[in-house]
Amino acid sequence: MLKNYEKFSEEMILRDHLALDRTILANERTLLAYLRTFIGVFSAGAAIIKFVDGSAATVIGFAFVVLSPLFLILGIYRYAHTVRKLRVIEKTN
Repeated sequence: MLKNYEKFSEEMILRDHLALDRTILANERTLLAYLRTFIGVFSAGAAIIKFVDGSAATVIGFAFVVLSPLFLILGIYRYAHTVRKLRVIEKTN
């Protein structure tokens, strides 16, 4: 997607630089949202395991605990991927 904008990199003005800064900040907020989701799902799973009786609840709790790192891994991957693309744009200016 960002490849389409490479031809305009020499013509960036202040508005474009500010948009790039907003994009960087939005990327950081997105990473924090993934981190918050990871913490919420992990803690919900731990709470279910600890405080709810029953084998079905225990299985659901363990599923939450096991699947929660996927949110963290996905968030870090998307963050790093977007940072790499944004660095290409920043270097061309």
